[in-house]
Amino acid sequence: MWNEKMAARAKCREIDPDALFVQGAAQNRAKLICRGCPVRTQCLAEALDSRIEFGVWGGMTERERRALLRRRKDVTNWYELLTSAERQYEREQAEQEPPTSPTPAAAPALASSPDPEPASVPDPATASARTVAPVPTGMPSAVAAR
Repeated sequence: MWNEKMAARAKCREIDPDALFVQGAAQNRAKLICRGCPVRTQCLAEALDSRIEFGVWGGMTERERRALLRRRKDVTNWYELLTSAERQYEREQAEQEPPTSPTPAAAPALASSPDPEPASVPDPATASARTVAPVPTGMPSAVAAR
């Protein structure tokens, strides 16, 4: 499902492609490139669906992808699974977010309190097999389970 529109939005488009095809500890640095990428989910799905053997794709190394493929032999369409998990996560986050404009009575109280930290989402490459966190910036529970 990867296409030129997605490639144009990818964070890695601006770096040397060789930076994503490294070995050893350099892979952890390469995975950082994928953090916050708007097409991380689609990139990972493409690598899993196409069984891409080399490089960091969607924030996961080849070893991590192989392990995931071994754990989830039942998945036949990673794109569908990951994008549906991403949409579900976004819906859940939208439901949990407080209203963007406070009522006039609540405004003074809010002005004295510090801003809450944004919700953090685990990285799929470091998430445990039972972590319940969705893609693109985390591993969906549907993927991590089993």
